[in-house]
Amino acid sequence: MSAVEDRLAELGLTVPDVAAPVAAYVPAIQDGSRIFTSGQLPMVSGALAETGKVGEGDGQVSPERAKELAQICALNAIAAVKSIVGDLDKVERVVKVVGFVASDPSFTGQPGVINGASELFGHAFGDKGIHARSAVGVAVLPLDAPVEVEVIVHVVN
Repeated sequence: MSAVEDRLAELGLTVPDVAAPVAAYVPAIQDGSRIFTSGQLPMVSGALAETGKVGEGDGQVSPERAKELAQICALNAIAAVKSIVGDLDKVERVVKVVGFVASDPSFTGQPGVINGASELFGHAFGDKGIHARSAVGVAVLPLDAPVEVEVIVHVVN
């Protein structure tokens, strides 16, 4: 097991199998020393952990729950990276994280939601997990997912 996986285990997490694509794409691709993941949804055992819009109202996904879902997305992104490199200790830096939040029109807390992903990358990769980031509110995501995360990492060739 890699040091990255050991740090995830400290949180009670294991790297899942890579999530199967829901359309015509691959989970990740390597171009030189960079790995680009496709957008990862909060899939657990092949199913979305939750659906809906993020907001404060009844019937919406709470910001706290959405932050947990962003962590699941990040874990799925780590699985996609691992499917390419095999050993997560080959990751030299998490370069960029882009998070999308399916938001109620009045919700403006997208950065706090995507912190779920950023914090996981920081814990898993330590200083190598410090990254640039965008957190974007959108009207809808595939399969009515509340959150989607994609990542670019630099790896040792």
